Amino acid sequence: MQTVTLGKTGLVVPKNGFGALPIQRISLSETVHLLHKALDHGMYYFDTARFYTDSELKLGAAFADRRDKVIISTKTGATKVEDFWSQLETSLRELRTDHIDLYQFHNPSFCPLPGDGTGLYEAMLEAQKQGKVLHIGITNHRQAVARQAVESGMYETLQFPFSYLANDDELELERMCREHNMGFIAMKGLAGGLINHAATAYAYLAQFPNVEPIWGIQRESELDEFISFQDNPPVLTDEMRERIQRDREQLSGDFCRGCGYCQPCTVGIEIESCNRMYLFLRRAPYSVYLTDEFKEKMNQVENCVECGLCRERCPYHLDIPNLLKRNLKDFREHWARKQELNP
Repeated sequence: MQTVTLGKTGLVVPKNGFGALPIQRISLSETVHLLHKALDHGMYYFDTARFYTDSELKLGAAFADRRDKVIISTKTGATKVEDFWSQLETSLRELRTDHIDLYQFHNPSFCPLPGDGTGLYEAMLEAQKQGKVLHIGITNHRQAVARQAVESGMYETLQFPFSYLANDDELELERMCREHNMGFIAMKGLAGGLINHAATAYAYLAQFPNVEPIWGIQRESELDEFISFQDNPPVLTDEMRERIQRDREQLSGDFCRGCGYCQPCTVGIEIESCNRMYLFLRRAPYSVYLTDEFKEKMNQVENCVECGLCRERCPYHLDIPNLLKRNLKDFREHWARKQELNP
């Protein structure tokens, strides 16, 4: 089984990390079965967040009597010290544990540092001193914040989107983490669903010995596929390299990564799904997305009042209102072709 050492933390984790955001969407009994199966087959690193509704609670239910067998990381979105302590205590209670192996600031708009006036980093140090937090990390979608975190030397890990669609800036972040002996945790290894070949995604990330991918898993079939990589890790083939090249060409430029930080929309548009429609239509059978349900969602784009909030929130600085219009136009063109073929 391939493993990764998370930089200065010294934590050794399997190359397969379990991303626990999707388990919000399934029942408690389904989740416990899934998590137990993952652990029983060698996946013992689990990443969640206070922001992921009942994900922590479900992890706690699954591992209360197996706590010494797993490594758990979670996150706080607190921007005030009092909220930091409240969220930490809630996480400990729901995870049914007295400590968190890796506690991360969750996509802050700035890099919390000692003496910055917020008191957040000092609170993190105090939590570590109390033994409630063993290691300190940060997650982000912003290049500037991520670079500052690496260069500061104040963090043991960085969690950042990283897949075979990585651009030069993202590859540079990986190199910086390696040089600073900082753990690099790769979220969105499947680019939020745009990458549809897990073996290729795994094989690409396996080239980086310091990178720990966390795969968002919801279905047992997904888990089984990643479990199969434990003892038989995929290696890059010429066919995989060709797939990567095609995907990079198709997905280059301004495209939505599906992080969801643009939401909620003031007029109820499901920005994340609507803003990726033109990509999905090119990469999946039309029948999956050309449905009355998706048509209704896409029609909501007409309600956009261009308030600009989504544009301001986007960590990738996308012009979301204009991208939504492009997606709506593209969807309607595909819909019209479908009606011509199936009147």
